[in-house]
Amino acid sequence: MRYFIKEKVNVVTMGCSKNLVDSEKLLAKLSDAGYDVVFDSDDTDAKIVIINTCGFIADAKEESLDTILEFANAKENGLINKLFVVGCLSERYKKDLEQEIPDVDQYFGVNDIAEVVDLLVGGDTKHELGIERFQTTPKHYSYLKISEGCNWRCSYCAIPLIRGPHVSQPIEKLVAEAILLVEKGVKEIMLIAQDLTYYGLDLYSKRALGDLLKELVKIDGLEWIRLHYAYPAFFPKDVIEIMKNEPKICKYLDIPFQHINTEILDSMKRHISSDETKDLISFFRESIPEMALRTTMIVGYPGESEEQFQELKEFVRQTRFERLGVFAYCSEEDTVAGALEDDISEEEKERRVEEIMMLQNDIADLRNQERVGSTIRVIIDRYENEMFVGRSQFDSPEVDGEVIIDSELDLQEGEFYDVLITSAEGYDIFATYKS
Repeated sequence: MRYFIKEKVNVVTMGCSKNLVDSEKLLAKLSDAGYDVVFDSDDTDAKIVIINTCGFIADAKEESLDTILEFANAKENGLINKLFVVGCLSERYKKDLEQEIPDVDQYFGVNDIAEVVDLLVGGDTKHELGIERFQTTPKHYSYLKISEGCNWRCSYCAIPLIRGPHVSQPIEKLVAEAILLVEKGVKEIMLIAQDLTYYGLDLYSKRALGDLLKELVKIDGLEWIRLHYAYPAFFPKDVIEIMKNEPKICKYLDIPFQHINTEILDSMKRHISSDETKDLISFFRESIPEMALRTTMIVGYPGESEEQFQELKEFVRQTRFERLGVFAYCSEEDTVAGALEDDISEEEKERRVEEIMMLQNDIADLRNQERVGSTIRVIIDRYENEMFVGRSQFDSPEVDGEVIIDSELDLQEGEFYDVLITSAEGYDIFATYKS
């Protein structure tokens, strides 16, 4: 017997795509149980709200906390009946949240999300999230989380404290989930994890990302497979060989390097040196010259000198990453780096962020200018402002640039087209399509 009969459920999701996958599986379970469900909705008929929180960095924690307070206020005013909080913030600060925001009916950790289903559906059966998904992304792309947690314990990162150790999902289970997504119309899948390249060590006693890719490319109807969140140390080079020879795997790799100075990398506990980093990038460039590398850097890490920052800046200038993001270091409690003196002012951190981003903006613009006059294959994401908006294999949705397409013909969302690049501006490319 269900506890909250016929009440609509709104699942509000904060943070990363890994949280999004958890929410989609939660939504699917509740929908299967007979609940009317909505996602990140303003629907006033949704009287049960579940907030899937992020607790990774200060800004994300603040956004999650503000959202909890907003809905707690709505509950106090009788606008909603039940409020549940799940996810990273709840995992890390459950006791504090219970004291500070008691209007929330119940808090659940990252590994307890299925307990929300137990509570709402009732009965003696313990529910698991499974592989079924209530898709919230556009129908032609989706995310596939291949593992949970992380074993690296980088000095600045709280993820292992929140998500626990690395746990891989079996290949057969991931293939089954991917097939279900493709049957719903998905053509592009982004593989996500805290670290893709660690995949399989716990299940198969070896790095098995390559084995997983070999199975995924066999799925009929799956056109693009994209790799996010690879760890540089001990990178499994067979993955690059598979990428090189398999057209379904996008020539794209999201691999956060975080810094280039060996002393900083050692303090960060990244398990890789400056020379090893440069050798790995050379391997990528030589193996697949057209590969787009997406990375992130951290500036203002404790003790980062001006000389070390300039070394990082020169590394960015010389490497010419296709995609790059920069974060100002933020001290996280209970981490190794959190015990270090945060000795660089916020103003100086922001200056360093801006310097590298200005440099990267110029690099991105020049790289895109070099592509003018060439023809690229794109997938159409939407129609907006009388133009079609798509992406090439070198761009992931929401985080990278887009291709703005002028076409007299009606291009279909989720379909692929070959377009001619006519101009570029910053991170965006402009193109035309003629049949």
